[in-house]
Amino acid sequence: MAEMVGPRLYGCCNCRNHVALHDDIISKAFQGRNGRAFLFSHAMNVSMGPKEDRNLMTGLHTVADVYCSDCREVLGWKYERAYEESQKYKEGKFILEKSKIVKENW
Repeated sequence: MAEMVGPRLYGCCNCRNHVALHDDIISKAFQGRNGRAFLFSHAMNVSMGPKEDRNLMTGLHTVADVYCSDCREVLGWKYERAYEESQKYKEGKFILEKSKIVKENW
């Protein structure tokens, strides 16, 4: 009998709460506060902090920190607004830091 396999997920490094689907990764070539980060089209079971303007490596963006909805661990941020035309594709997307997420169901 075949084993049922669910979707590959990423969980919070602290409590394992499911926060993103592997299939929602847009890019693995991003930089977070603490090293490599992934750009996701969607995130789940997260809450957002207040919006603030930050000068990032690619220019000025309005972002909101993203927290695990269970344990409140800071996982990354959400791009709310990009001020440079070349960066507009990031709007509404999520950065989750590689060091803050763990693979689940792989």
